[in-house]
Amino acid sequence: MNLSCTFNPEAQPAMRTLSKIVFVLLASTFLYAHVGNPDIYYEGDAGPYHLFVTVRLPKAIPGAGEVEVRSASPDVQTVQAMLLHLTGPGSTLSPAPNAAQRSKDDPQFFVSNLWFLEFGALQLRIEVDGSKGKAELSVPVASFARQSLSMDRGLRGIFAFFFIFLTLSIVPIVGAVVRESGVAPGAAPLSSNRWRSRIVMVIALIAAVVVLQLNRNWWNAQAATYARTVNLLKPPQAETTLVNGSRLVIRPAGRLVFPRLSGKDREVKMSELVSDHGYLMHLFLIASPGMQRMWHLHPARAEDGSFVAQLPPIAAGEYQVFADILDKTGFPWTLVGKINLPEINGTAMAGDDSAWAGVPLAVPLSEMTVAQLPDGAHIVWERSGAPVKANVSAGLNFTVEAKDGTPVHDLEPYMGMAAHAEVVCSDLSVFAHIHPAGTVPMAALSLVRVDTTAQSPARAMHGMTMQMSHSSSSLPFSFSFAYGFPHPGDYRIFVQIKRSGQVQTAAFDVNVQ
Repeated sequence: MNLSCTFNPEAQPAMRTLSKIVFVLLASTFLYAHVGNPDIYYEGDAGPYHLFVTVRLPKAIPGAGEVEVRSASPDVQTVQAMLLHLTGPGSTLSPAPNAAQRSKDDPQFFVSNLWFLEFGALQLRIEVDGSKGKAELSVPVASFARQSLSMDRGLRGIFAFFFIFLTLSIVPIVGAVVRESGVAPGAAPLSSNRWRSRIVMVIALIAAVVVLQLNRNWWNAQAATYARTVNLLKPPQAETTLVNGSRLVIRPAGRLVFPRLSGKDREVKMSELVSDHGYLMHLFLIASPGMQRMWHLHPARAEDGSFVAQLPPIAAGEYQVFADILDKTGFPWTLVGKINLPEINGTAMAGDDSAWAGVPLAVPLSEMTVAQLPDGAHIVWERSGAPVKANVSAGLNFTVEAKDGTPVHDLEPYMGMAAHAEVVCSDLSVFAHIHPAGTVPMAALSLVRVDTTAQSPARAMHGMTMQMSHSSSSLPFSFSFAYGFPHPGDYRIFVQIKRSGQVQTAAFDVNVQ
């Protein structure tokens, strides 16, 4: 099944109207492995071409989304885009690509509009042609509806009038057929025909009313099915239980299912999750409301499918819970919740677990661009003095410096990446666990097959691991994250690196306009 269609700008109003007619939806919130982040940001290479990709999902599905591609070099001539399944047979059945339009003002910027026709784990395949030949790049996309589109009153009135008029018009037509069909030209209908005509018209009227009611029931059933689908794709609630004073048990509150508009829902089993960065779950505990403390932990899966984290020492208080998992299809989920913890006298952290403590998020924000690390080194946010704007694709650039201001040379890969970051809005409406490659989960990226050769997920993951397995001396002292803030507000960014075997965290505050 083709998942993308060529987008005709002249047909946009008609398709938008059709979209409004077909779907009468309930309001929904956002989801995409991160909370409140509908857009997808990715930075990667299509052969010799370095690309920055932004995918702006439609508010409702089916709907038209926008793909933005920026080339780091001016040698790209054409860009084409298409949507496929992330895995399975649909990942190799390519639809006709849609040619991206090159910007007149910026020849390195291309825009394409694609129709998203279903929910699920998809991939955006980008075909690039330039002076260095042809190349491809695939980006995982979690396709889901994030907002309802209701029919406006005027359109609803016009639609109702014509539907009722056309349906009821069958009544006089049937009556005329019974009354006039056997009458010779110029002759008057027989009295018996008139009576039969009236009886048939009454029957036709009843049938028309029944048809209208059945259609109304069908319409409401379709809207309810869609609304249920949207509701099931909201961030699922996490059920958390503290056991024996320091063991935190996390599981989904109820069954976790991936809905389908047609067919049976797919249950997401905890026993079939995909490891991301070497862990099945990434758990974040963030002090609420000030975000003055943060823990990044990696619970182990128990036999019953729940996850258990052996907590380190934690101060008493209320904590917001974000737990990232990835199902077997490559679709990401984030369990959310709150928990009130007593003072925890836990065990010291080990491995990739990490913590941070600092000052609460305050108004007005300090917006400091330098954050101290425990050993006296610091991370510098290389940002301009211009205000940060929402919904703008931009790199978050950071540099790690020693006490004396010189670049450090002891950075090590942290869970296979140069760095990790967590972006959290002050009202907790936004949470994103991002990497230098962007917002896509690395495990989902490993499932993408750029060519038609049969490459197993394990082999793809091995390739990604080998690519990131630099020696500590080979990692550069600067890095960037492909990201765009989804809406205005106050944000805290936790930047995490690994130096000399120790995970270190710095925090930056920013007001987004």
